[in-house]
Amino acid sequence: MPETLIMGAVAYAPKVVTIWEGFKAYFAERGLAFDYVLYSNYERQVKAQFEGAIHVAWNSPLAWVRADRMAKARGVAVSAVAMRDTDRDLTSLIVVRADAGIESLADLRGRTVGFGAVDSSQATLIPLEHLSRHGLQAGRDFTARRFDLLGGKHGDHIGGERDAALALMRGEIDAACMIDGNHLAFTTEGVLPAGGTRILAQTDAYDHCNFTVSPGAPKELVDRFVELLLAMSWDDPAVRPLMELEGLKQWLPGRTTGYALLERAVDEQGFYAADGCILAADYRY
Repeated sequence: MPETLIMGAVAYAPKVVTIWEGFKAYFAERGLAFDYVLYSNYERQVKAQFEGAIHVAWNSPLAWVRADRMAKARGVAVSAVAMRDTDRDLTSLIVVRADAGIESLADLRGRTVGFGAVDSSQATLIPLEHLSRHGLQAGRDFTARRFDLLGGKHGDHIGGERDAALALMRGEIDAACMIDGNHLAFTTEGVLPAGGTRILAQTDAYDHCNFTVSPGAPKELVDRFVELLLAMSWDDPAVRPLMELEGLKQWLPGRTTGYALLERAVDEQGFYAADGCILAADYRY
């Protein structure tokens, strides 16, 4: 019996099972023995990469940062081998109500800013870094209100961002942080009414998820896995619905150049230590 490639994924929503059951069948039809293990949070998934439980992990950007730090501290290496086309060059936004009279970041002094979950790269860590770089510190210059849902899932469920957007429109907070794609989605859904909000600030670009290869994973299996991923076509009716669910039109080779901004945020806010140990005291997962 051929060796099976084992992938880890975090169960942030029911659709995760549909996605990976479908991809499992796709790989099997092409001769790759593949299976997956679902974790309730990214912290356990990353630990599993160093315990030999999984060969590849579908990691959030924050999980990549932790895995990379843990690997370097152990004298081994992890690699980012593939990502979605939609994982590259993203930004986060700080959004205010159009009638709020807030014209610049300086106007947030003394105000309340809404963030996502404590472990959300896109709606908490990176926006906090952006505000800090512009001279605004939480607790000193503004009040930070977190919409802290489903710790350990690194903001994948976007519930905290949606709750922050709703609170903004109710007048409970003065600004809300969200990734650019969710800003568009919330506007389309009517959560943010047309003409009712304004983008106050936009962060620098960063990358999102990637497939992270565990130390010691079998190279031939990983290479075949990546080959099949990159060969998936949006025009293939068998996989297009799965790609839609996973939010991409094309798999691309992995890269790590887009994580520098998050690395700075993690260090500045004391989320992980240099060896990947969790430092955030109020983080529950």
